[in-house]
Amino acid sequence: MNMNQIIQQLKKSRRVLLATHIHPDGDAIGSLLALGLALEEGLKKKVQLYNESVLPAVYHFLPSIHRIKNEPGDIKAYDTAVILDCSDLQRVGKAAEAISRIPTVINIDHHATNTRFGNYQLIDPRASATTEILHRLLRGMEMPITCAMAYAIYTGIMADTGSFRFSNTTPEAFKICHEMVCQGADPHKVAHHVYETTSLKRIKLLNMLYDTIEVSENGRLSIMTLTQNMLHATGTSITDVNGLINYARRIENVKVAALLYERASSRQMQRHKSSVFHVSLRSDGSVDVANLAAVFGGGGHRSAAGFDVHSSLLDLKNELYSMAGHL
Repeated sequence: MNMNQIIQQLKKSRRVLLATHIHPDGDAIGSLLALGLALEEGLKKKVQLYNESVLPAVYHFLPSIHRIKNEPGDIKAYDTAVILDCSDLQRVGKAAEAISRIPTVINIDHHATNTRFGNYQLIDPRASATTEILHRLLRGMEMPITCAMAYAIYTGIMADTGSFRFSNTTPEAFKICHEMVCQGADPHKVAHHVYETTSLKRIKLLNMLYDTIEVSENGRLSIMTLTQNMLHATGTSITDVNGLINYARRIENVKVAALLYERASSRQMQRHKSSVFHVSLRSDGSVDVANLAAVFGGGGHRSAAGFDVHSSLLDLKNELYSMAGHL
């Protein structure tokens, strides 16, 4: 898709809804803020930034974070919707069907498993982050990048590259982040909030998660299990889990780590003998977990992917362990 077509659509739009996936990470939040500020301050558009989830506390330092609302507003009022960092429109959550009826839907993403939904697509799986793609878009619009936008773009790229440690880190990522630092983003401030600040509740949750770690017979798959009871006991929410799967991935010889998040309560599980789980997968880079997730109807990146499944915990573990022999 020609980027110029998207630029022209954004310029002629009047009211724009920006949305990203549920349980947003740094790239999703950074994408919302960077594009939202650009459209509002640069093009003088009326913009609503939407995410249905509670935003992780580690990103509350970002300028204008308060602009992200957990309600989309009057869907009928928008002529354009921009969906950011979503491989599928359903990833935005409960408002997906209503958003699909907005006259023009623009899909901007870097997931290889993107379903190409929407009227316009700007998708590059080679990009380190959606914020990297947005930087290109803003440059194509000849949009000045403010300090607030610089923080959003820098944080998005830093988060999705794991502080430039992951295999998706590109030369372009370093180049853009250098530019964002020159525009006012403080690397120490970002790293301090994202990596060096945590709560006692989150530490207690991590302790519980440690006790659930299991490893397959060949040692190549590790599994962590997160239940609703654990969240209740520690007073935490799903936003506190961000990044904790990496502790299981760092175990010696492990190629793939899986975090099984129980969406329903244990009481519901006992009654129905099954539940809905969200499974997050992380790879050491040697295994394409997007392909594993696709088996269950999910998707993502080579090193980070996920899927939802209705199953009993025992059956789900057995199915994952059966795949471990092929890792």
